[in-house]
Amino acid sequence: MSPTMLPTHSLILPLFMGGLASAANLWATHYSGTIHSLVFSGIDFTLNSSLSTGNNVPSWITYDGPGKSLYIADEMFSGAAGGNLTSFAIGSNGALTAKGKGSTPLSGVATALYGGSDGRGFIVSVHYSTSQLTTFKLPLNGGQPLQSLKYTMSGPGYNPGRQEAPHPHHAFVDPTGDYLIVPDLGADLIRINKIDKISGKLAECGTGKPVPGTGPRHGVFWTPTRSQSRIRRGTKDTTLFIANELSNSVSGWKVSYPSGSGGCLSLTLKNTLTPYEGNSSAPLGTKVAEVKVKGSSLYMTNRNDKKFSGNDSITQYSIASDGTIAWTDNTSSYGTYPRTFDINKAGDFVAIGDQTTANVAIVARDTMTGRLGKLVANLRIGTAGTPENEDGLSAVVWSD
Repeated sequence: MSPTMLPTHSLILPLFMGGLASAANLWATHYSGTIHSLVFSGIDFTLNSSLSTGNNVPSWITYDGPGKSLYIADEMFSGAAGGNLTSFAIGSNGALTAKGKGSTPLSGVATALYGGSDGRGFIVSVHYSTSQLTTFKLPLNGGQPLQSLKYTMSGPGYNPGRQEAPHPHHAFVDPTGDYLIVPDLGADLIRINKIDKISGKLAECGTGKPVPGTGPRHGVFWTPTRSQSRIRRGTKDTTLFIANELSNSVSGWKVSYPSGSGGCLSLTLKNTLTPYEGNSSAPLGTKVAEVKVKGSSLYMTNRNDKKFSGNDSITQYSIASDGTIAWTDNTSSYGTYPRTFDINKAGDFVAIGDQTTANVAIVARDTMTGRLGKLVANLRIGTAGTPENEDGLSAVVWSD
C-alpha cells in the first residue's frame, strides 16, 4: 500500500522570518544521484530545488550546521574502481553549491565528522561491501584518503549468507569526541577507535562483541547529563544503543571510560529487545535500520515489517535513568522501507525517509512524552524503488 500523499500548495512561510533566505530546512537524497532541498512550514511541505550529487549512488548525508556544509557518501557498489565523497556549501537561501570531492572505495554507506579543534576537522567514510574505513582531512580537495583501515575475518560468521566478510555499516563519535565507533554487521563486532584530534588518525583500541548472528548496523550514544566533565571522569551514565539488523533487535551497552588518557573505552552488554510489545519476534523479512535518541526516548525504524496496512513501522522505547530500555509503542512510517529518519532540534517533528516508496513523511512528536503522533505532511521525492534494491529515497536530514 502506498503512503497517503498529502497535497502541496504554493508556499507561504509564516514560521520562517526573512522569507526564502531561511526556508530550506530539510535535504533528501535519492539513489538515482540527486539531492533535494525541501521546505516544511509546519503545515505545507514542498520541493524547493533538486540537483546532482556529483557521485553515482548517494546513500548518506552528513550535515555540518556550523560549517554550512553537506557531505554525501557514494554507495556505488560495482562497475567502477571506486566512488566519490562529495561536499556542498549551503548558501543563505538554502541553495547548494558543489564544494569538494574525495575518491573513496566502493560502497560508502555512512560518514561522520570528527577530530580537529572543533570536532569537524576530518570526515570518516565506511564501506560495506569492501570491508573498510577511510578518512579525509577537510576541506575535501579531490585527493586520496588520509587513512584506510581494511578489515578481515578468518571465515564466515554465524549467518554465512550475510556475514561472509566484515561489513562496517555506520560510524559515529562518542560524547567526549575521543572515540569513533563502527558497528560491523559482517564480523559481529562494535569496533572502537581512538581519535588523534590533531592528525585525524584513528587507532583501533578494542571491540564490543555482540552475540554471534546479531549483525550490528547502526548506533547512537545516550546520557542523562550533558556535562562533558562528568563524561571524561568516567561517568556510569553513558549508554550505547545499537540496532541489530540480523537479529532484528536493539541492544544497550554500558560505556566505561579509562581513568587515564592512554586507555580505551569499553562496552558491557545491558539488555536487548525486539521492536515489538512483549519482546515478540519480527515478521519474516524485517530488517531494522537506524536508531536515534531524543530526551529519554529511543527510536528505531523497521523495514519491511508491514505492521500498518502494508506500511512499515517505527518503534519507540523509554530509557530509564540507568540506560535500560522498555518498549513503548509502534507507529506507522507512512511508507515502506524506512531507511533513515531524523528528529528536528525542537523535538516536535520527525522526518521519516521511506526508501522504497520514495517519500518523506513528517509526523508530530510530543516533546514531553516522546510519543509520535499524527502524519502532518508527506512528499514523494523522485521515482519509487523496488523492494530490496538500492533505489528510491536514500537519506533525509533536518537543517537545524
